[in-house]
Amino acid sequence: MTEPYILVVYYSRGGATAAMARHIARGVECVQGIQARVRTVPSLASPTSESADTPIVATQEDLKGCAGLVVGSPTRFGNMAAPMKQFFDDTSALWMQGSLIDKPAGLFTSTSSLHGGQESTLLSMMLPLIHHGMVVVGVPYSVPELRQTTAGGTPYGASHWSTEGGDRALDDKESAICRALGKRVAEWALRGQ
Repeated sequence: MTEPYILVVYYSRGGATAAMARHIARGVECVQGIQARVRTVPSLASPTSESADTPIVATQEDLKGCAGLVVGSPTRFGNMAAPMKQFFDDTSALWMQGSLIDKPAGLFTSTSSLHGGQESTLLSMMLPLIHHGMVVVGVPYSVPELRQTTAGGTPYGASHWSTEGGDRALDDKESAICRALGKRVAEWALRGQ
């Protein structure tokens, strides 16, 4: 039998959300007996040339086979980005089959402005997960960095403020919150195995 995995699916244009996905995967992989599978969703813009660095696109099979899910998107006017919405819109067959019922899920986002809608973006991604019957796993205040951060972090999920130019990297607290989220989703997934 193959080892269970947490599917970490994200959309990223400037790289901040992709960086968060990597930290979440590290959190998943610190839990013995489960792997992280990091995937992206395709852009709705014209495709660019592929390279060795081009991330692998998530498939419906990736989603169906996961033991848990962590979803991330940059904020677009307080909402998830259109490519992530398209990804969710294409999951109707899995919804009809009940493929994701009772699986744990977590959320993450990045914004270019400090009060740019981090929590509303997390909530917008939460809605399809609830329709799928997933169990949403947040970030509790027992994670010390959640109480210490001044830029990103919420009990709804991990978040990051990248600044308008996108030049602010994740700080130590935001990275720790990402890892804590990945670890929590992995631990919840193993409870259901």
